Amino acid sequence: MEEIDRAIVAALTGDGRLSYTDLAEKVGLSVSAVHQRVRRLEQRGVIKGYTARVSFEALELPLTAFVAIRPFDPSQPDDAPERLAHLPEIDSCYSVAGEDFYLLLVRVASPADLERVLQEIRTAANVTTRTTVVLSTPYEHRPPKVGPDPVDQHRLRGVG
Repeated sequence: MEEIDRAIVAALTGDGRLSYTDLAEKVGLSVSAVHQRVRRLEQRGVIKGYTARVSFEALELPLTAFVAIRPFDPSQPDDAPERLAHLPEIDSCYSVAGEDFYLLLVRVASPADLERVLQEIRTAANVTTRTTVVLSTPYEHRPPKVGPDPVDQHRLRGVG
């Protein structure tokens, strides 16, 4: 990926609502050039969409938990994601390596709701669960590193 495209991606991951004018100023291109590059990044699937970050506390879903699941019978079809897709409390489903098969990110209003959702997960997917409740979130949704650090650039050029 070209360095200018990396700069565009970095700017948009920091603020997905940047106007093309503001984005052009940040990366040093014309508005039309930035618009074309953003469109190409979208077409190539580098930029997959634009979303709003919401406060789950404001939505009255203050309890976050990670739920690791493992099938009772590993010889059965691996269809847990499909069996659980109807549960709106599951924010994300990750296929993982290790003892567990999937790791679910669950958001609910209360411990009682978590208990209910865990039972629904076990029943719907015929799995065992291991739950970790989140106490606090120092950070999440950090923008990805899309280019070398300035220190790395100096090393590559033989400076410092």
